Amino acid sequence: MKRYWLLFSQWVTVLLAVWFVVATLQPEWLRSAQRSADGMTLLQAPIGSPLSRPAGSLSAPARQASPAVVSINTSKANSQNPQSQDPWFRFFYGEQEEQNPAGLGSGVIVSPQGHILTNNHVIEDADDIEVVLADGRRAAAKVIGTDPDTDLALLKITLDKLPVIVLGQTQELQVGDVVLAIGNPFGVGQTVTSGIVSALGRSQLGINTFENFIQTDAAINPGNSGGALVDVNGHLMGINTAIYSRSGGSMGIGFAIPISTAKQVMQDLLKNGKVIRGWIGVEPQDMSPELAESFQLPKSGQTLPVGVVITGVLKNGPAAAAGIRPGDVVVKVAGQPVRNVSELLTQVAGLKPGVSAEVNVWRRQGEVNLRLTPAERPPASKVRK
Repeated sequence: MKRYWLLFSQWVTVLLAVWFVVATLQPEWLRSAQRSADGMTLLQAPIGSPLSRPAGSLSAPARQASPAVVSINTSKANSQNPQSQDPWFRFFYGEQEEQNPAGLGSGVIVSPQGHILTNNHVIEDADDIEVVLADGRRAAAKVIGTDPDTDLALLKITLDKLPVIVLGQTQELQVGDVVLAIGNPFGVGQTVTSGIVSALGRSQLGINTFENFIQTDAAINPGNSGGALVDVNGHLMGINTAIYSRSGGSMGIGFAIPISTAKQVMQDLLKNGKVIRGWIGVEPQDMSPELAESFQLPKSGQTLPVGVVITGVLKNGPAAAAGIRPGDVVVKVAGQPVRNVSELLTQVAGLKPGVSAEVNVWRRQGEVNLRLTPAERPPASKVRK
């Protein structure tokens, strides 16, 4: 036993001596061996494991979210000039080709039952809507409902084993967070681009009636509309809807509808087939220092005084019935301060039709409290703000 122990001790001593000599005279040999060992570990790592991807890779959220993002193909019925069958018309103008306009866009599967969120402008006026999944399956889509005021639409397809995206929490999103835009730009096929959240709560852009956009510099191009804006966990944070562009392509400014807004619209469309909002029948205008001085508003210490000027009131509308007059300045709705037209529209839309609420207005003699019963907001094509 002593003999084996002595032999073992001698071998350990020799190996330590060799290691010490190499580490002292040729340390690069050890570093080379370590790199080789690391390379073997990386090559042997299972596909899809963290070790198999370089640091900073966004393949995991892209892989998780992409199957639930679909391409949407739309078409309209053939349309002909009503005079095309007239022999004299055909003699002068020749045979007219039939027009069959088609469109491309994107959508996101948000439920196992086949519900798909997309933009209203993607499917507006379409007679046929075809959804193409990332796995190649195709299905005709039915329109559950649309909301032009937010440019959202809800579709439904009937297929089994649908991939469903995870809905995120918009309130957790912050400026500077990394996001991915997934869609079908220019009809080339599913594409993933990355960027950051550039701003939150963008409004007064003139894109939709109700605006509360997430701004991102992730490349969004025509065809991306209705696609997904996801975070680094692959969770849906918004529906890509618009870009700022002078050339028709991405210029690093894109806008997405927050998932918090999209969820509320989706729930209303599923329950009622439409979105029910409050409406009071007024024409509002943003306040300016000149208007504030003419209306003798009290100083608030802000650059622009709080309040929205009412320039017109619909006859026999809810606001008129409550006593609101042209020239009034709305400063609060249901206890919430109003600072601009966008806030007024949003707060009024949140009122329940038929249920009275308090509205505070400023007149020359001071602040007046009124009780107002909002009506249901008419369709976008008929509404006056």
